[in-house]
Amino acid sequence: MSANHAEFIEFALNANVLRFGEFKTKAGRLSPYFFNAGLFNTGLLLDKLGAFYAQALLDARDSGRLQFDMLFGPAYKGIPLVATVAMNLARMGCNVPWAFNRKEVKDHGEGGLVIGSALKGRVVIIDDVISAGTSVRESVSLIRAAEAVPAGVLIALDRMEKGGNAVELTSTSAVQDVEETFHLPVVSIANLNDLLTFMDGDSEAARRAAQYRQQVAAYRSRYGA
Repeated sequence: MSANHAEFIEFALNANVLRFGEFKTKAGRLSPYFFNAGLFNTGLLLDKLGAFYAQALLDARDSGRLQFDMLFGPAYKGIPLVATVAMNLARMGCNVPWAFNRKEVKDHGEGGLVIGSALKGRVVIIDDVISAGTSVRESVSLIRAAEAVPAGVLIALDRMEKGGNAVELTSTSAVQDVEETFHLPVVSIANLNDLLTFMDGDSEAARRAAQYRQQVAAYRSRYGA
């Protein structure tokens, strides 16, 4: 686990974005943890979140895993995310264009579906999580329609969880499905394995989280991809 992983998990815990308890997922499973990126809801939190995204993206670029020319944020959650990632990348010396889409084509004014820079080159899709992969699918279609190249997907947290419901499981996770279907790398700031490793640490936040480690590990054992 890198320093960026650990610092992000502690940041999410302190912001109360990452919580422990008992939460029912869309799949009907009872999860011992919950991650709600919508709670990064102040300017300071959003800016700091963007710094974690930007660092994860630069790390992926420098390792040769993902090369990119611009960023794209799918409506609606991806819009503030792509803006803060672009600004933080610029602070880090990587100034790239960015764009986002509307849900419906605008038939007046400038018109069109995409706002911001024209989609071109290698485009990274910025989102919070991947659940069903719907926003990725729509984004890939938009990017290809503009004759640009989908380069990869950047998300905050990979739950590393098989699809399906509480009883019937698929063989792969939503992230794995995206990688296999679109042949795109999916980069996350952190994943469930990072969280479990973090819980073994000796920081105050790690000690607070450690009381839930057994439940999270059991959930990982049952539903993990």
